Amino acid sequence: MVKSLPRRSEVPAEETWDLNSLFASDKEFNAALESLQQEVAGFQKQFKGNIQDAASVVEVLTSYLALLEKLVPISTYASLSLSTDQTDDEAQMRSSKFGSVSAKMSSQLSFVTSELLALPEETLKSAMEQSGEFEVYLKELIRRKPHQLHPEVEKTLAAYSSTFSAPYGLYNTTKMVDMAFDDFEVNDQSYPLSYVSFEGDWEAEPDAELRRTAFTAFSNKLKEYQHTTAKTYDMQLQTEKTTSDLRGYDTIFDYLLFNQEVDRSLYNRQIDLIMTELAPHMQKYAKLLQKAHGLDKMTFADLKISLDPSYEPEITVEESKKYINEALGIMGDDYLKMVERSYSERWIDFAQNTGKSTGAFCSSPYGNHPYILISWTGRMNEVFVLAHELGHAGHFYNANREQNLFNARPSLYFIEAPSTMNEMLVANHLLKNSDDPKFKRWVISSIVARTYYHNFVTHLLEAAYQRKVYERIDAGQSVNAGVLNIIKRGVLEEFWGDAVEITPGAELTWMRQPHYYMGLYPYTYSAGLTISTQVSKRILNEGQPAVDEWLEVLKAGGTKTPVELAQMAGVDITTEKPLRDTIAYIGELIDELVALTEEIEEVAK
Repeated sequence: MVKSLPRRSEVPAEETWDLNSLFASDKEFNAALESLQQEVAGFQKQFKGNIQDAASVVEVLTSYLALLEKLVPISTYASLSLSTDQTDDEAQMRSSKFGSVSAKMSSQLSFVTSELLALPEETLKSAMEQSGEFEVYLKELIRRKPHQLHPEVEKTLAAYSSTFSAPYGLYNTTKMVDMAFDDFEVNDQSYPLSYVSFEGDWEAEPDAELRRTAFTAFSNKLKEYQHTTAKTYDMQLQTEKTTSDLRGYDTIFDYLLFNQEVDRSLYNRQIDLIMTELAPHMQKYAKLLQKAHGLDKMTFADLKISLDPSYEPEITVEESKKYINEALGIMGDDYLKMVERSYSERWIDFAQNTGKSTGAFCSSPYGNHPYILISWTGRMNEVFVLAHELGHAGHFYNANREQNLFNARPSLYFIEAPSTMNEMLVANHLLKNSDDPKFKRWVISSIVARTYYHNFVTHLLEAAYQRKVYERIDAGQSVNAGVLNIIKRGVLEEFWGDAVEITPGAELTWMRQPHYYMGLYPYTYSAGLTISTQVSKRILNEGQPAVDEWLEVLKAGGTKTPVELAQMAGVDITTEKPLRDTIAYIGELIDELVALTEEIEEVAK
């Protein structure tokens, strides 16, 4: 039974992460922030106007890198302490203080990029020869040169950075602080509702009446905030459009894809092929769910249910270790030591409490260990979620050790490949260990319903919706709640066809994800999973050599483009083949679910 969420202060400490490796106290945090402000002022005094030759380029970048390394734990502490309880006044004020101080420091430091780009290209190339440590950073800087503005403009824009990121903060405040859900009733019994309980429990509730009533109650509350949330989102969109125009990009898509280092054709391909070629497979899956549950009709509120809820194992945090260790053992001892430390040293926040951010994420501050946020409900599904976040952790655990801060982070296009790879390793491990048709069906349905549904459907439909929104913004228009509802409903109806009834409230799904405040992020989930699906097949077939190559990819961090990183792992994403193969593989899994269900039903007769 779903319970009301406790306050953060009521949660056992062992279920929370330990931020002491960042700062042991607020006093320590404030002292570090004050010290860094003084260092930034000294840095500006020392170097501004003095970057003139290759030697001074290397000198300024060495000092600049040291400053940024000191900024990382301060930024991370401010962000993570707020993410676990956004109702906490102290955490709110700390985050706001950091935002304003960070914007001031960014403005003071903006001269570095401006002065470097004012130098002849030959000088920058000479600096690369003198210090290979800065080669990737300087190459990227040269690539950015056509979009660089006057130094004073850059300084002013940097000073407004906290204002530009305000829509994301507003979104989270509306969602996690202001939006309070009432209990809902079914058959004269009252049930508690919250963002976390809806997305963690009620969406997957086997009882159709409970599940659908919860969906209606949840949607009704979202609807009350749709106009504020839409206005917040439009503010984000208009800021991005203005920035795109100011910097001279042809379209807002070119601006948002620039840092991802991928051609727009790769972005469009991911959306277009999945919308057309995956849709028939997923419609078949929806009809299978309807039949298995004996539903009168298949509605949007029914899409997250398990194929066989009676076979859904419950699992404790402690029990999850065994599955994670066995599944990820193929990655080697060093990787497993990281996994062990994540549990024993409290890198993971498992607690469920009011005000906590929804979903799950991994933060990997340079020079420290990763931190993972998850709200543990006890469903076996969470083993996949935890493996996913440990994939991010393992990626940056390796990259941060091998690369400097400038070089550690790869393109957003590639960022979800290591995370989804771990989900595939969990699935492959579970499939190997049983021939029981019911268990096999449960594992395959978990792969389809968790790994592929989440990344190839939920996030991809976000991406298809997002593309239509940006096309509108690029044409000089704006959006409001009515427009966003129409666009979202249209995308859902196009994908699900007549297999699923898009019931009232489904159109408000655009309100639920923070990804829209992170550029063209949603489509990268399917892009990453396309790569990891192909690499996981290689690991199954080839074993250790494929694993060793994958570990080298993780260590490479951001020193290569997404195309080059995929090539290192034996996948060519310049062609449609990996994506078509992955879609075909999902189709095969769904066909196998249909066959297993028929086999199980035949035995039961």
